[in-house]
Amino acid sequence: MEQHPDLEPIAFLLGRWEGAGVIGYPTMESANFGQEVVFGHNGKPFLTYESRTWLLDAEGAKVRPLARESGFWRIQPERQLEVCLAHPTGIVEIYVGEVVFHKIELRTDIVARTATSKEYSAGHRLYGLVNGNLMYAYDMAAVGHPLQSHASAELKKVADFAPETDA
Repeated sequence: MEQHPDLEPIAFLLGRWEGAGVIGYPTMESANFGQEVVFGHNGKPFLTYESRTWLLDAEGAKVRPLARESGFWRIQPERQLEVCLAHPTGIVEIYVGEVVFHKIELRTDIVARTATSKEYSAGHRLYGLVNGNLMYAYDMAAVGHPLQSHASAELKKVADFAPETDA
């Protein structure tokens, strides 16, 4: 399936990425985590996005699942970007930002939460392609704390994109 031409500014994301990083926040101890991220497309002007993470022990073995999120990355004119993400914890986020070469900066525009989700009010994400690896940093404001560092990781591309098929 042919990639939609509007996706050119974010096409470098396409594929399956794996790696590890560090999480922390005032409400938790810092820890190492593993992550898999998959960016795909179905020929329309958006990328599909899936991310899953798990806690790692001192030897790098998976201990237990952590966070999941899925959504859509929609490129707009003049390299602007809209990202819609949903979390199984009852949070939905809409990010806006821009793409500058292989760097993406996003800030939450809207956060919606269910009555049973934890308090979460804002996020800031920075992604960049550095020496072929996808690096990112994620800051959040939650449970009464201001926007501050929460997670960062380095992901290596482990598979190129395989077009999705809509059945």
